[in-house]
Amino acid sequence: MKILAIEKELDSTNSMIQNEIFQEEAKHVYELYQKEIIREIYFTDTKNAILILECKDKYEAKSILNEFPLVKTGMIDFNMLELHSYTGYSRLFK
Repeated sequence: MKILAIEKELDSTNSMIQNEIFQEEAKHVYELYQKEIIREIYFTDTKNAILILECKDKYEAKSILNEFPLVKTGMIDFNMLELHSYTGYSRLFK
């Protein structure tokens, strides 16, 4: 199942701590990308992360997202949406 995860910022800390944790975050993202759990990742114009995850279900996705270093430190969280196949084309055919 594909999951759309949209980052929401909760708290910020000083830049020295952020630099270190951002490096840990990037490493974690890279590892999940290599495992094909993160299928796509983007930044919005306001620098919030948008992820497309491939997971068994939304509970597995939440468990994975909770392991992100920035989530563990309480700096960010994610809103999640399950993505289902578009079925609107069936309206064109009887």
